[in-house]
Amino acid sequence: MASPRLETYCCPNRDAATQLVMDFQPQVFCGVCIGSASISLILTILQLLPKKGQSPRKMPKASSSSTILLLISVCDILGGLGMIFRSSVWLGFPGFIANISVVNGTDVWPSTFCVGSAMWIQLLYSAGFWWLFCYAVDSYLVVRRSAGLSTIVLYHMMTWGLAVMLCVEGIALLYYPSLSSCENGLEHAIPHYITTYAPLLLVLVANPILFRRTVSAVASLLKGRQGIYTENERRLGTEIQMRFFKIMLVFVICWSSNIINETLLFYLEMQPDINEMPLKNIRTAALITWIIMGVLNPMQGFLFTLAFYGWTGWRVDLKWRKREIPWESLSSSTAGENAYPAPVNYQSNIHDSKKISTTDSQQTDEAISMLSEGNTSSDERLTRSSPIYQGW
Repeated sequence: MASPRLETYCCPNRDAATQLVMDFQPQVFCGVCIGSASISLILTILQLLPKKGQSPRKMPKASSSSTILLLISVCDILGGLGMIFRSSVWLGFPGFIANISVVNGTDVWPSTFCVGSAMWIQLLYSAGFWWLFCYAVDSYLVVRRSAGLSTIVLYHMMTWGLAVMLCVEGIALLYYPSLSSCENGLEHAIPHYITTYAPLLLVLVANPILFRRTVSAVASLLKGRQGIYTENERRLGTEIQMRFFKIMLVFVICWSSNIINETLLFYLEMQPDINEMPLKNIRTAALITWIIMGVLNPMQGFLFTLAFYGWTGWRVDLKWRKREIPWESLSSSTAGENAYPAPVNYQSNIHDSKKISTTDSQQTDEAISMLSEGNTSSDERLTRSSPIYQGW
């Protein structure tokens, strides 16, 4: 699982609260992390692979939102691989891990592995948080027709830049001035915890607001497309709203235990002796949430694919299919149209208003289709309700 306590454990003089959770059934905990991460990894890849009997998802045009959803899954997959590798080494080489606790040890590889694996997990899950925030921003901008594939470059710069900067800054402050003398006080640990949980809290606070504004904008678009709000459009708006709700529900389920656990451990750190009897219930709650984190954090990848696309089935199609390149069909159709000069249409200005209306409706359909990608029923209803389908 992903927790700043993993980096704190790399300090030989770690605090008592970190020692409490890391020493609680380490074999069971590592086994839980490996099992949960492996199941999530397999099911996530299964969800993303093409299926037999299903046509590939067709979009009116490539969207940055679909790219962001894929990148979120990639971050979860790579983060899960980091958890599996780290926990496997802990289980397979207990003597190697025991050298981390040696204050003046000469072997630097145990500490290097501890820091490197913890940074890998934190960096990828932090990047996933930033990508999820970018998805909420992009969904709102798509409805406002202010986004496109060009914005994905800005999202890459913001996501990876902020994730790397916060991760390096937090680690540098934690291990300053050296790994052997880190964690001598909360002034080292608190900045590290802030840089770790800042993107998580940003998603919890900002994404619901952005999703709510996007749903309101979608309703306005659907009402303004034909001047009426039909049952199909109302159902489509509800499905987009439910999709956003599922995304936030998965996020809260997978990461609320981290916030609860960190709050309990910080409270224990403030006490002169965490082994006192009045603190027994708090210690028990901290240990329970610690195990829950090992189960839920890695499962985020698979649960997110369910929220994004729904269950895609078991029948995987690994055969390579040649897909038509969009500009090839465009070129062929253009060549056919331009084979002979078109006659002058003196009535073209009469149809200008209808063409503009059709173009606006197409842009609206594209924006709504981007948000409802992965829902076949929604795409079909959207096609049937579009002015082009109705023969405008």
